Amino acid sequence: MRKFDIRKLKLRKVTVDDLNDRMLLLNLYLTQLITLIIGLAWLFFQGRNPIRVLSFPGNGEFALWGAGLAAVVLVVDVAISRWVPDEASDDGGVNERIFLKRPVWHIALIALVVSICEELLFRGAVQHAIGAYWTSIVFAAIHVRYLRHWIPTGLVFSISYGLGWIYILTGTIWAPIAAHFLVDLIMGLIIRFRRETE
Repeated sequence: MRKFDIRKLKLRKVTVDDLNDRMLLLNLYLTQLITLIIGLAWLFFQGRNPIRVLSFPGNGEFALWGAGLAAVVLVVDVAISRWVPDEASDDGGVNERIFLKRPVWHIALIALVVSICEELLFRGAVQHAIGAYWTSIVFAAIHVRYLRHWIPTGLVFSISYGLGWIYILTGTIWAPIAAHFLVDLIMGLIIRFRRETE
């Protein structure tokens, strides 16, 4: 039996083009699982109950706030894509690779998983600790693929701040989850069907 030698371990930079579809999806879901675990652990150390944080509100007002924020985000994103050159908002092709060939049900599943995991961590735990502004800076920073260009970085920061704002306003994490889900779902569907018609 061969022993593992850490000195022979080699690290190399990998781009999205180096990953096959299976590895890309595995990376996506593994990242979300890690996000969920960190969010749950952070809530635990804050002495907060994740079930209470995720408790569903008694009325549907949160959905209106979520849909309203999502509509604003989508209008701004469409305007940016119309008047700003593609290279100024390039994410390295990650979103296109994730959504381009997915069936609609899988796009919806990805949007749901991402919205719940990320909002539990960022709005549920991080924002509780450091506030909406600093949470938005952290949220923009972890979306590393956008950091090469100021327009998508600013957009991600603004979206995060909007998500934090509707969380405070409604008092339920389901408002930012709804907004995040709708934005990811609609943008995924736009990528999927726009490329199909080109």
